[in-house]
Amino acid sequence: MASHRKSRPTGTRVAGIRTPALATAALTSVALLSQSANAAPAADDKPSLEEVEKKVDDLYRQAGSATEKYNAAKEKTAKQRKRADALIDDVAKRTQKLNEAREELGSFASAQYRTGAAAPDTATFLLADTPQDYFDQTQLMDRMTGRQKVAVDDYIAQQSETMTKRQEATESLEALTESQGDLKTAKATVQRKLADARELLSKLTAEEKARLAAIEKEKQEEAARKAAELARQQAARQQAQEEAAQQQDSGSSSSGSAGSGSSTSTAPADSSYATKADKALAFARAQIGKPYVWGAVGPGSYDCSGLTQAAWKAAGVDLPRTTYDQVNAGTTVPLSQAQPGDLVFFYDDVTHVGIYIGNGMMIHAPKPGTYVREESIYYDGESAIHSVVRPA
Repeated sequence: MASHRKSRPTGTRVAGIRTPALATAALTSVALLSQSANAAPAADDKPSLEEVEKKVDDLYRQAGSATEKYNAAKEKTAKQRKRADALIDDVAKRTQKLNEAREELGSFASAQYRTGAAAPDTATFLLADTPQDYFDQTQLMDRMTGRQKVAVDDYIAQQSETMTKRQEATESLEALTESQGDLKTAKATVQRKLADARELLSKLTAEEKARLAAIEKEKQEEAARKAAELARQQAARQQAQEEAAQQQDSGSSSSGSAGSGSSTSTAPADSSYATKADKALAFARAQIGKPYVWGAVGPGSYDCSGLTQAAWKAAGVDLPRTTYDQVNAGTTVPLSQAQPGDLVFFYDDVTHVGIYIGNGMMIHAPKPGTYVREESIYYDGESAIHSVVRPA
């Protein structure tokens, strides 16, 4: 007998409601989304151009930091090598004197032994490698002449000093080895960071490189705008100072002599610094167009601190080698009071420096792949500026 029960519709129940069409569509959508997610992971994982730019900038920053560590390690290694060489030379000279003193003692002992003027123990004492072991034996000391006692005292003193210097030389060589290790590590870090940056850039298409150049141009335009704004502020500040000085001076002298009186009172310190700064800036300008090379101090190429050190050396001022030390080699001044020749430092870890030329601009050696150039101090944004230091 045929059943009168109706067949159950195919589909699923959702909260007691039959929704075969909705369920089928939902399952189809889920399947399609799942296929899409599995089929195109590479496109989703590829970093955006902005992310690439940030990554490359970060790598260059890290390379810059490693460069300053390399510079510091190189300087330390040179000092340690010089000290170690000096100690080794000193030890050699002391050893020679020690040998001469031993020969003198040996001649005393041989003479006494041949003439029978001393007991064999005396000869043993004088020829021993460590005569200090016998030094306190008064019976032997009583048998020595005054000259012999002086010779023994001199020998013991030289032996002690030589041992001390040998220990210092050993420690200096160990420190040199450590410095050389730091130098090797810093160099490898720089090379690795630069290689990573080059690899990222090499993967960009021609279109992406063009877009990246456009982004960089926008940053430069904004940096130039900020520099012009700072120049206006500094000019206004300077004018206000001059007017205030004139008004103050007009109370005690005629208006015709007021300007010259103010100039005379401030000229000595300002003119001294300005003269040195002009020499430093003239040198820096002459380097424009030369390539950035990490660890370089000229004359054919420079890194950032190598350029500032060389520029101020041309003005007769010796600056330390690294940014870490240069930032402490002068007087810190507000950015609003920056003068040509001042050093402008960047980033919280103080890993970049340029020399201020006025109007919000500087000369610096930016990074690998670039050349010494004039650029806004806002080239990496206002927040990147760490401090301004007047070195002389």
